[in-house]
Order: sequence, then structure tokens, then C-alpha cells
Amino acid sequence: MAGSGYSDLREKLKSMTPHGDEDKNKKVDGARNGSGRTRKRHFRESDGDDYDHSDDSADLREQEARRVSRSILQKSIFTPEECALIEEKIDDVVAQGDAGLYREHTVDRAPLRNKYFFGEGYTYGSQLEKRGPGQERLYRKGEVDEIPNWVHELVIKRLVSNGVIPEGFVNSAVINDYQPGGCIVSHVDPLHIFARPIVSVSFFSDSALCFGCRFQFKPIRVSEPVFVLPVRRGSVTVLSGYAADDITHCIRPQDIKERRAVIILRKTRPDAPRLDSDNPLSSAPAERPSTLKAKRSHRKADPDAAHRPRVLEMDKEENRRPSASHHHRHSISSENYWRRDQDSEKHRESSGRKVKMRRH
Repeated sequence: MAGSGYSDLREKLKSMTPHGDEDKNKKVDGARNGSGRTRKRHFRESDGDDYDHSDDSADLREQEARRVSRSILQKSIFTPEECALIEEKIDDVVAQGDAGLYREHTVDRAPLRNKYFFGEGYTYGSQLEKRGPGQERLYRKGEVDEIPNWVHELVIKRLVSNGVIPEGFVNSAVINDYQPGGCIVSHVDPLHIFARPIVSVSFFSDSALCFGCRFQFKPIRVSEPVFVLPVRRGSVTVLSGYAADDITHCIRPQDIKERRAVIILRKTRPDAPRLDSDNPLSSAPAERPSTLKAKRSHRKADPDAAHRPRVLEMDKEENRRPSASHHHRHSISSENYWRRDQDSEKHRESSGRKVKMRRH
């Protein structure tokens, strides 16, 4: 990494696309004077396959961006003082993970990003025997640690009192801890694992959540998003409907400029498949290991290592068309938002049909 002269992935990403803004401006000017023609772009995924995609019209991008915006709720709930207290607790989680005090599947390490599963954890990416959406499985009961009391007291109770979620909704909490230049590839939270909505709270620094991006590897590049959602420190983001189910979301390397952590709060479906359902002989709950080898949490890494298939296979979606948009978020009340999501959930279950992920 030192030999390449890059301090993190954002610098390398920028150097790989030095003429991106210039090309974009030329395309916009051509569209304005009528001389521009729609040209196909060629993207190479990490597996070496080629795909052709035509640019969507501006109207279609606008329509899709509005659909995303309408299915997102954001609220500023946590004060700077409350954030500082919660961030201390997150540091304690990192320290306990480094000391090897958690169960094996509680901690999932990757260069520039660590995950901490509480309550429920699940397999994804290279952990899967069969790749692709719908193959994810919950771990057996007891293979990850319980949700810490401070998450209930400092985070979940505040969300309940503000009408964001109902009492007793959350049984899964994940802490994602990102270092500068870290990322998570485009994905949809598994529909067969998690009920909606998906709730997240941001800490340590501001960032952005992007929708409709396509990641390309070797070298790492990210297409322009359909919609960019700023996420501020202490803000609560709720995804449901179209934003949760029908378009992927991601965090790009260039959007993590400082350390950032997010607490993701979800509810698992009662019929979500578990690993022990595929292997009835291994259904006993896992015991806590007496000693786990301590590992360093925030190690420096080769920039390409952070984006190898081992890390980035999670819900990687193919054939997504790149487009960009900047729109105002649509604000709606928490009560109506929750009722609308519940009605949508009941309709999906009663219809018995499978929701197909939209390809872009």
C-alpha cells in the first residue's frame, strides 16, 4: 500500500477515474444541444463477464429516485451528547472483540470494516455454499452474543418512544464499524431473513447511503447512484418499500472520509431459514469458547484486498444500470409510515408471490 502511494481506497478510486467528471459534463452538454447520442457502456465485473447497459433517460431516473425517496424516513433523534455516550459503548464493543471475549460468529472482520452481530447473525458472501440472493441462513441460536443492554437502553428505547418502531420489534442488532475508505457493496437486506422496515442509526461522522450503484472490481470502481441519501451523525434512517426491497443500497469508499459506525436494528422473520434446519444433527446451541485469540480490529490493508470477492460477494447484484440524481427527501410521519409498511407486508404475505429484485 505504501508503495502505491495511496493512503486509502478513496484516493485510489479517484485516480482510477481521472476524467469521470469531464466525460459526464460532455454527455450533459450533448444532451442539451441535441447532438448527444446514447452510447452503451461496458462494465467488467470481478468474474470477468461483460455486460452492456444503455443510459436511462433523465425522466426514468427522476421517477426512480422519487420512488426511493418516498420510501425512506429520516429523523434526527440523538443529541451530540447522546452520540458521544453511545460512541463510547461502541468503542467498548471493539475492545471486547479485540480481546476475544465474544463468540466466534459475533465478530466478522474485513479490511477497513468490522461487523458485530448481536441477537441474530447470518451467513453471507463467501460463507455461503451456494452463492446468490436467497441463500443466506441465520446462525444457530446461541452462536452470536445477545444484544447488549446499552443498545436496548440508549438506542432502541429512544426509537420506540419517538414512534419509529413498536415495542418488541428488534431482535437483531448489527454494528458496522468503518475506517476511512471502507465500504459495503450494493445489496438488498435478505427478504427471506428480515422483516421490514430496516432501521439504522449513524455515529462518529457524517456519510452517505447510495442506491442503485454497481461495483466493478480490478480495479475498484463504483457507478453513479440513482439516489444519494446524506446520513448525519445521530440521524435515524428507516428503509421500507421500494428503497428496502426493489433497489440495492451501498456505502462507497469515497463516502467514508472519517471513522464511521452504524447500528442496524432489524427483526428476523419467524420462518427465516437457519443452518440447523439444513443439518438437524447440529441443532444444539453453541457454547461460548473459553478463550478466543485476540485480533487487531483496524489494521491497514492493501486497497485491493478490501474488495476481493471474500469481502464483496455479499448480495452483489449484476446488471445494474448507472444513473445519478439529487433529490429532496420526502418527509412523512412515523405513525403513517409504520402503518403503510405493515399493510404492505400483509399484502405481500397474503399474495403468496415472490418479490423479484429489480435489475438496473
